[in-house]
Amino acid sequence: MAEMSQAWASVLRGVNGSGAPGLSAVQVDPVRLQQLQQRYLAEFRQLWSTLLSPDASNPAALAADDRRFSSGAWSENRISSYTAALYLLGARALFDLADSVQADEPTRQRLRFAVQQWVDAAAPSNFLPLNPEALNKAVQTQGDSLRAGLENWLRDLKQGRLTQTDESVFEVGRNVATTAGQVVFENDLFQLIEYTPLTAKVHARPLLFVPPSINKYYILDLQPDNSLVRFAVEQGHRTFVMSWRNPDASMGHLTWDDYVQDGVIRAMEVVRDIAAGRSDGTINTLGFCVGGTLLTNALAVLQARGEQFAHSATLLTTMVDFTDTGILSVYVDEASVALRERTLGQGGLMTGRELASAFSSLRPNDLVWNYVVGNYLKGETPPPFDLLYWNSDSTNLPGPLFAWYLRNTYLENRMRQPGALTVAGVPLVLQSVKLPTYVYASREDHIVPWKTAYETTQILGGPMRFVLGASGHIAGVINPARRNKRSHWISPSGQRKLPTTAQAWLDAAIEHPGSWWTDWAGWLAKQAGPEIAAPRKPGNARYKPIEPAPGRYVKVRA
Repeated sequence: MAEMSQAWASVLRGVNGSGAPGLSAVQVDPVRLQQLQQRYLAEFRQLWSTLLSPDASNPAALAADDRRFSSGAWSENRISSYTAALYLLGARALFDLADSVQADEPTRQRLRFAVQQWVDAAAPSNFLPLNPEALNKAVQTQGDSLRAGLENWLRDLKQGRLTQTDESVFEVGRNVATTAGQVVFENDLFQLIEYTPLTAKVHARPLLFVPPSINKYYILDLQPDNSLVRFAVEQGHRTFVMSWRNPDASMGHLTWDDYVQDGVIRAMEVVRDIAAGRSDGTINTLGFCVGGTLLTNALAVLQARGEQFAHSATLLTTMVDFTDTGILSVYVDEASVALRERTLGQGGLMTGRELASAFSSLRPNDLVWNYVVGNYLKGETPPPFDLLYWNSDSTNLPGPLFAWYLRNTYLENRMRQPGALTVAGVPLVLQSVKLPTYVYASREDHIVPWKTAYETTQILGGPMRFVLGASGHIAGVINPARRNKRSHWISPSGQRKLPTTAQAWLDAAIEHPGSWWTDWAGWLAKQAGPEIAAPRKPGNARYKPIEPAPGRYVKVRA
């Protein structure tokens, strides 16, 4: 039990260092603690007996279900298999202990997160002397794998980040972000791309995509067969996408208001003006993640000014209610937000490197230690994967925007409160937005919990359609219709008003196989107006093509 106690003390020291309550606030019921100790000791004695007795079963069976220890190299070496099994036994005990803590839910969640970080980092697979796979490969390659691993480590040290995919395979504009189009407008915040029609006729009402400012837009346009942008163009929509500029030091003073007014609202105005004379002066809009939060703010601002010209909104994995922010809440408390306000609130940049590290820590085994073992201990080059290439192409954020967003959303949840915030000079009242709205959430999303996304349907005032897709934050959204993978849930036909709670909605919802894209396409077609001849040229006399898509801004790396 000594090693478990030492590990627990290390975890608690880490929690205290992150601003969590002190050790005195973290307690476990004595009866529950005794039960955990007894179970741990009983299982430890059983495991020890498997090591000492040659007739006992191999301890590798205890670790076989964990992919870190599933290869034959672990099971063939009795010491290695025992080490893996002992590690997993201790890890389970620590997680059980964390789950048994008597504390408020934020403290419990932060504690479990700290345990996860410590346990994943301490895995024997992460250390060369304890990893039989890496040692065997070093012998088989006569040390070449160790040389290659050192070279990989030095390369990553130089570039300041962990390599997760073979980045040499990809190039923005060559084999990712390839849908044809032209940049028709730019300012200091974004470029606006208009895509070349793929149909002889298009719907009269254009469609504007607002991607998250925290990432590059081309998650929506990775490859031709998984591009939501291309899918929209194929459906006959005159499609525009904002490509946010990757901020440098000269943009370190920009605020949330700037991104709403000079970003989203300006893009909406340009799209409306380009389509003028061919539509009724309204546009359809789509926001993804933080892009959806920015979009809802822009729509509310226009409503307050009496200038609303959006016809509909689609919100993908978007939060406007921040009551339950999932695992990301471990990074947000009064102390951490106050620190950001002191260091970044008046200017500066929240670097893409720091943001990427924070998101990787949410899934450390998959996004950190998996590559530490493969790249450095085994000297391997990770296979090419477009999604991970995009994930590594991080962006900076202006400090004032970042600090404002943390306090007013994640910490104080003021955005949903009518008039509690002033954005772009007007009181923010999201309830005043009464457009037809399509709200999509992903069931396994660890960044935007789906029940939190559902709250949007109870805040915005217009007719709502809510759809729940399988998988997570990215894979759930980027689920091409032609692949017919996964499934999605929709309301029963004839349901006119959505239930007040997410669980009540799910209890009545009907599961359908395949992608949600086809459902969205049907809904959007009803919002898009009559079909007219596709424009022969992008832009218009005022907004002329500047350069081919994907443009310059998206190619600037953090």
